Amino acid sequence: MKIKKIYVLGGSGFVGSALVAKLDAAGYLVTVLTRRRGSAKHLSLLPNVSVVECNVLDYQALNSALRGADAVINLIGILHQSRRLSFNAVHHQLPAQVAKICTDLGIKRLLHMSSLQAEKNAPSEYLRSKAAGEVALSAFQQTLNITIFRPSVIFGRGDSFINLFAKLIKLLPVVMLAKPCAKFQPVWVEDVASSFAASVENTATYGQTYELAGPKIYTLRQLVQKVMDTLGIQRPIIGLNNALSYLQAFMMELLPVKLMSRDNVRSMQVDNVSHQPFPAVFGVEPTALEVVIPEYLVDSTLRGAYDHFRSSAAR
Repeated sequence: MKIKKIYVLGGSGFVGSALVAKLDAAGYLVTVLTRRRGSAKHLSLLPNVSVVECNVLDYQALNSALRGADAVINLIGILHQSRRLSFNAVHHQLPAQVAKICTDLGIKRLLHMSSLQAEKNAPSEYLRSKAAGEVALSAFQQTLNITIFRPSVIFGRGDSFINLFAKLIKLLPVVMLAKPCAKFQPVWVEDVASSFAASVENTATYGQTYELAGPKIYTLRQLVQKVMDTLGIQRPIIGLNNALSYLQAFMMELLPVKLMSRDNVRSMQVDNVSHQPFPAVFGVEPTALEVVIPEYLVDSTLRGAYDHFRSSAAR
């Protein structure tokens, strides 16, 4: 069946915004389901995109909202639990509900965002809940055409990873870094979005799970240093041992805005890297961090804005 109408859960977020733009450009009719319409107003300007308010954790509301879809993409995930949202509800129960609704409504195509290193015995609840979501989807492999993506940490304009370190570097005289030797293989948001978009109607991707990672591996210390070099701001980096890493995370859990949790530290016990090349089926050559981050980090500084102005004026 030719896919025309794609419904995206989490479409107003960082990855979702990039993906929805690509789906729109490809000519799909895209419906973004979001809790608050205002959070997706930037997508409403796209010609083939409509925004629908829906509490996707409400089974009946989601069931009604997905009627008429040819394909569903689930991008919803959280880095921190709260009283309102748990890892289990978002990463495990929601994918199971989406798959059941798709089956009941006759929607055959489902794409799902998981996480690199999601395993049943992973050290963090975040990774274990992501693995549980994958297991829940496996029960529907006979009735649905499911593709699962497992990205490493995703970077790009508007990310909550590189930008967080940039803010801390600007604010703090010293960077106290938890798990400085933890390894990551950051992948560009546009490469992730392109992979999702290329997979929608590619039958070769049905029933497959793909790891998405960038071309280079960095320790957390190296990543922070890259951000400093890009900003032209140098700060001493003090790497914390395990005990101090957990203590720092515990203190951050008490802040009104949670920047890090002890569960995040547990996730960093396993290297967030892939042992597979970027999937050739998507026709994407992954872009290195160094190529992209100057475009959104340097422009945020006064000097960067001045240089950008000069460049635009061809001077």
